[in-house]
Amino acid sequence: MKSTFEKMGGTYTLGADGIYYPNLVNKDEEPHYGKYGRMRRQYLKEHRPAIYSLCMLEDKLTEHLNAVDDEAQERMDILVLQMMKKQGITEELKARDQMAWIGAVNNIRNAAEEIVLKELIYR
Repeated sequence: MKSTFEKMGGTYTLGADGIYYPNLVNKDEEPHYGKYGRMRRQYLKEHRPAIYSLCMLEDKLTEHLNAVDDEAQERMDILVLQMMKKQGITEELKARDQMAWIGAVNNIRNAAEEIVLKELIYR
């Protein structure tokens, strides 16, 4: 009689101790997530443990974190460019007054990150 694991396509390997061990293969994609993926993982662990556990059980956590990180990075790039254009932060300002340009760009990046965190990470 086949076990449920074998019915689902799983296989076993006979160990040196005479016990059969299941061949477990991680089918999840390789993690490539960065800052925002790690922040999302920590948020899910602490504030949404049911979602975190479900993703772990379904072997979808890495896929989810990769997608969130990619989307957050893309959103950050778009927001920073839009805000820089709207506020008139140009290369001319950078050449004329580097410290003012750095301050303005840092403020824009911080504002954009707050939006990304609220919309994508902490939801």
